[in-house]
Amino acid sequence: MSEYPTFQYGKSRFDQNTFFGRFRHFLDVIDPSTLFVTEKRLQESVQLLDRFRQGTLPPGVTDAQLWQAQKIKQAIIHPDTGEKILMPFRMSGFIPFGTPVVVGLLLPNQTLASTIFWQWLNQSHNACVNYCNRNASKPAPVSKFVQGYLGAVTSAVSIAVGLNVLIQKASRFSPTTRLLVQRFIPFPAVASANVCNVVLMRHSELSEGINVLDSNGNVVGTSKVAARHALLETALTRVVLPMPILVLPPMIMASLEKLPLLQRQRRLVLPIHSLVCLAAFGLALPLAISLFPQMSQISVNQLEPEIAMATDCKIVTYNKGL
Repeated sequence: MSEYPTFQYGKSRFDQNTFFGRFRHFLDVIDPSTLFVTEKRLQESVQLLDRFRQGTLPPGVTDAQLWQAQKIKQAIIHPDTGEKILMPFRMSGFIPFGTPVVVGLLLPNQTLASTIFWQWLNQSHNACVNYCNRNASKPAPVSKFVQGYLGAVTSAVSIAVGLNVLIQKASRFSPTTRLLVQRFIPFPAVASANVCNVVLMRHSELSEGINVLDSNGNVVGTSKVAARHALLETALTRVVLPMPILVLPPMIMASLEKLPLLQRQRRLVLPIHSLVCLAAFGLALPLAISLFPQMSQISVNQLEPEIAMATDCKIVTYNKGL
């Protein structure tokens, strides 16, 4: 039996109604190999998909080739704007470009300046990823991007610095315990800032609404209710995402650093720390974004009356973004 089912344009080859199906789908979405796709290969993929939609496919084209072409297009081109997403801000670039930032966030013995720098760098990267992978069915002014960026950076730095100051003043902690607690400080700072980042960066969706689609993919209206659901789902993934990344490495490194090898060879600590962060990031990202389908469904009865009047469908879909 073929690994690839019959090709369906705009659909996933994995069941999006199950967590495991979404997990396999998002492993495709974050596949870093798509970062190395050439412009020629991208254009060939787009043209192949266009010919499929027009019913003019050349003979011999397989389902596997069509699924691969769609994977490439979806990894690089924004579904709403049709524009290429810059490499560092694609979901396939999130792990390669984000791992050095995670390593920096988790470095022990941080100074005030280094804490501010790594929190700023992390939220700068997150802000660009959120903006580039937003639901762009409705135009949003650049001012919204600036507001979200400033809000996320301010919240992250404030929480991280505040927690660090509290720990420094907690004299009842032993130096070892204080160091361990300091390593966990990035999680509440990053989790809260991630929520602020999503809400502020995509606030225009709440005021303008997002497109909802019928079973044939036709737009039946613009819904603020669907926008609230989309932002809530995305915000929850951003809380779950840093859990394994910022909680597991400190626990693992606290144990590894007691090994005789790392006691003798301290220069190995940073590269091993980086590998542990990379593994945690690689596990956390697909798990977090698999919590909800990218194309989520909602009952028409929950939406605005004008949408219910515009369609006979009982269920409509919306793109929650990534």
